[in-house]
Amino acid sequence: MRLWLTTAFALVATGALAQDVVRIATEGAYPPFNFLDDSGKLAGFEIELGNELCARAGLTCEWVQNDWDSIIPNLVSGNYDVIIAGMSITEERDEVIDFTPPYFPPTESAYVAASADVDLTSGVIAAQTATIQAAHVAESGATLLEFATPEETVAAVRNGEADAVLADYDFLAPIVAASNGELMFVGERVPLGNGVGAGLRESDTALRDALSAAIQSMKDDGSLNALLAKWFPGEEIPQF
Repeated sequence: MRLWLTTAFALVATGALAQDVVRIATEGAYPPFNFLDDSGKLAGFEIELGNELCARAGLTCEWVQNDWDSIIPNLVSGNYDVIIAGMSITEERDEVIDFTPPYFPPTESAYVAASADVDLTSGVIAAQTATIQAAHVAESGATLLEFATPEETVAAVRNGEADAVLADYDFLAPIVAASNGELMFVGERVPLGNGVGAGLRESDTALRDALSAAIQSMKDDGSLNALLAKWFPGEEIPQF
C-alpha cells in the first residue's frame, strides 16, 4: 500500500505540476508551529511537517518567510505556491484560496491576561491582524486592538496596553507557563475554525491533491500524531 501511495505521489508531481520548485511560505513567528531558531533558520512543527510532505509527494520545495498580514495576497499574486503557517481553515479564506485537509485538528482559542478580574466583554482585547481571533473579538463587543505579530499581542498585555489577548491555546500555553505567574488564562476557551491546513491557489489542484495525499498517508501510518506529540508535549490535541 505504501509503495502504491509513493508511486501515485510521483505521478502527480511529475505529470501535473509545472513548477520545478514548490515554494512554501510561512511566518516564522508562531512557535511551536513555525519560528526562527537560534541560528536564524526556520524551525518548528510545520517546517518538519512540510519537509516530510514534500518528500512523500516527490516534490522539491523551498521555504519563504513572509509577514502574516500579506501572506494570502502574496500567494494569490504568485510569489510562492503554498502557505503552511498555522492558518485555520475558514469559510471566508476558502472563498479566496483553496486548502488541503487539516494537518492540525480544530482546537480552542483562549484569553490570557495579567489579572483574573479583566472584563472580556467590554475591555480591550489584543489579537493578531487577519486572524479568526481578531474576527471573533470584533464581533464580541470588546474593543479590538490588532497587531502584526503574535508576540506584539502578548507584549500589549504585559505593558498594560490591552486587558487580554485572544490567540490559539497551543501558542499561549508555553508563554503562560514561562511567565512565573505574570500571565494567566482567564474566561472560557473559544472553539474557532476548522483545523489548520495548507493554503494554495484555487487553480493549483494537482499540487493540492499531491499534498493532501501526503497528509493522509501521515495520518494513516501514525506519523502525523507522532509529530504532534513531539512538538506539543502534554497538550490535549485530538488524534487523527
